[in-house]
Amino acid sequence: MDWLIDQIQYWYMWAMPLSGIVSIMIPLFLAVAYTTWLERRVIGAMQVRIGPNIVGWKGLLQPIADVAKLAFKEIIIPSGANKILFLVAPVIMLISAFAAWAVIPFNAQLVLADVNAGLLYVLAVTSIGVYGVIIAGWASNSKYALLGAMRSAAQIVAYEIAMGFALVGVLLAAGSLNLGGIITAQQGEYGLLNWFWLPLLPLFLVYFISGVAETNRAPFDVAEGESEIVAGFHVEYSGMAFSVFFVAEYANILLISALASIMFMGGWLSPFDGLLSQSTMAIPILGYILDNGMHWFFAKIFFFVFMFLWFRATFPRYRYDQIMRLGWKVFIPITIVWILVVGFMVLGQLSPWWGATI
Repeated sequence: MDWLIDQIQYWYMWAMPLSGIVSIMIPLFLAVAYTTWLERRVIGAMQVRIGPNIVGWKGLLQPIADVAKLAFKEIIIPSGANKILFLVAPVIMLISAFAAWAVIPFNAQLVLADVNAGLLYVLAVTSIGVYGVIIAGWASNSKYALLGAMRSAAQIVAYEIAMGFALVGVLLAAGSLNLGGIITAQQGEYGLLNWFWLPLLPLFLVYFISGVAETNRAPFDVAEGESEIVAGFHVEYSGMAFSVFFVAEYANILLISALASIMFMGGWLSPFDGLLSQSTMAIPILGYILDNGMHWFFAKIFFFVFMFLWFRATFPRYRYDQIMRLGWKVFIPITIVWILVVGFMVLGQLSPWWGATI
């Protein structure tokens, strides 16, 4: 009997984390697939042309058709390429994009790993992605791929510094590295006015624009400039190997949107938090919608994803020197100055950081 209990406890110990991982990964893969559909529909509408509308109702089966097509395409490895690193590079980027979701809190209770240093974990995991870019460019044995990799790596490093400094401001304001603690620090009686987007507005803008640059999205997609270097660091990839890069890019878009929601827009908090009476919150359906919950978190993620798509449909591609100048000479000085401002406000216990600790 004791042996049976030990076996049950052993398998339960493994089953619970695995079930949590699966419950996050499957919806995330579906979200990535249908973000591609949403992008085509949004850009098609903005540019007054037809998006995907043939495969399934309104083209809703188009992502599935894309996966099926890529699954049957041959993976061609260039002669002279390092075959092992060539195949490992997209996996590194995929792991980097998906592993960070382990500490993302969807509401006050639902989080896979409630790590105290969650913010530090996210920064560490996401920074690994640059290795996938460099390895992909070098292992392809192509000058075009290597040039795209060098461009992309330099861009990622520049904007990751600015992004990290922006998150240091959030750390000072919240007094916590725990992502749930950062959201809780934004609670107050004034709803969305208590969120960090307002007092940390320069850091918020720097963070989100740096996130667009980090993901190599337009107008920062010089690493994939078709008119200049064909297709960037993954020019030699095809089939499912190419699709893994594609999945990693869109997973990073969702991750940047989720982190922007958590750091600056209150995460699962309702914009009406603290503003409505108890009688209003007691109304069956309306009270649930207006109350805190993961539906607000998903709505904020959708808003930021839409901004990514909007940027691509609107802005022309910047020159590479303009992008590097913006990252090194504009964003980094702004974040350093605003970190000092936030530090003085926290030390002086100025609103909204009454009682905040460093």
